[in-house]
Amino acid sequence: MREGGDAAGDVCDTDGELYLMNHNNRTAEATDLRKIGINRDFWYPIASSRDLRAGKVIGTNFAGDPIALARTATGAIFALEDRCAHRQMPLHMGVISGEQLQCCYHGWCYEKTGRLARIPYLAEGGKIPPEARGVRSYPCREAYGLIFVFPGAPELADEIPLPELPEWSSPDYRAMYFSRTVDCHYTFMHENLMDMNHQFLHRRLMGGIQPVMLDYRYGGNWVEADYRFQGGKQHLGADFLVMGGGNGASGVERDYELMTIRTEYPHQHLKVWRAHSDVVAIRLFAAYVPIDADQRRNRSFGILMVRKPKVPGLLLAAWPVIRYFAESVFTEDRIAVEAEQRAWDAQRRDLNREISPVLLELRKVLAACGEPSNADAERAPTGALSAVRSLRDAGAAR
Repeated sequence: MREGGDAAGDVCDTDGELYLMNHNNRTAEATDLRKIGINRDFWYPIASSRDLRAGKVIGTNFAGDPIALARTATGAIFALEDRCAHRQMPLHMGVISGEQLQCCYHGWCYEKTGRLARIPYLAEGGKIPPEARGVRSYPCREAYGLIFVFPGAPELADEIPLPELPEWSSPDYRAMYFSRTVDCHYTFMHENLMDMNHQFLHRRLMGGIQPVMLDYRYGGNWVEADYRFQGGKQHLGADFLVMGGGNGASGVERDYELMTIRTEYPHQHLKVWRAHSDVVAIRLFAAYVPIDADQRRNRSFGILMVRKPKVPGLLLAAWPVIRYFAESVFTEDRIAVEAEQRAWDAQRRDLNREISPVLLELRKVLAACGEPSNADAERAPTGALSAVRSLRDAGAAR
């Protein structure tokens, strides 16, 4: 059952027009999501593990903050503010020296904590100015083939867990990775994935497949919806995706699929089951990481975990077709969300008129969990630690 209100209280049909009746929806409509910054007090992937080889440094960004990611020869990873305290040279241009990162300009060396450990040419007994004694470090973890950082308050990092992806480590699944830069606000990405009513956009790939929303549920920091897909012929890649989800057969025949999509702030999860089966056929983890300070561009990370069919080697043979299908869907979605961003840029405000009840709940979650823009900073709530704990507890109590 959904929390709060009944279906009749959400939407009514009068003279062929839809009217939103839920009072809380007025709050969601009044909030311009494109002015809501992402909450920094969570773990975010900012690079793929394979992009950071031993003894190397790479540069990346989180919401306008440059970050240098380093991996020592022993495999240890750490993340520092991407600037040398001396002359502001980007540290990602530096080199690994033992367990330290050495600036490429004058050779200043930094520990993984960000503390300035050594200045090669400083005379013995020489003093380092207090303002040059280090740079910011970010809590950093590696999991699921991705490198995560915690860009918020460091003292919260141990309290906030990484997402749980049990299928990733299961030998019954094979993982496919996605990482793309998308020119839109991260909230457009959340809405796009949660809203399965946009399948008309994918008609070339999905054919006559029609989604029907069966139910939706929501809490303080999460929203999830159940869909049923049936009817029509679709791309072969879509059939290959679910062929391992049957209870017995390994073929691609099916009556319908069931899908659950969940936003558990700030990440999204998607699961698909084949008809008459309780085996998860596919699991998708998605995270959208703002790149620029205005958060008008994001890097989208995805892990698609596909259940292996019983026939050995069948999934491997189908892998190129599955990737083509998944990339094609993503390309069409990117065209749509980037067009939405261009419309917002031209109008300088959110003129969207949403009628989907689950999308309205999602918008409220994104608005409540995010951070206000600079213009709205005076309305920002205080007590970040208690707020994040409340979000965590709300998710644990679902």
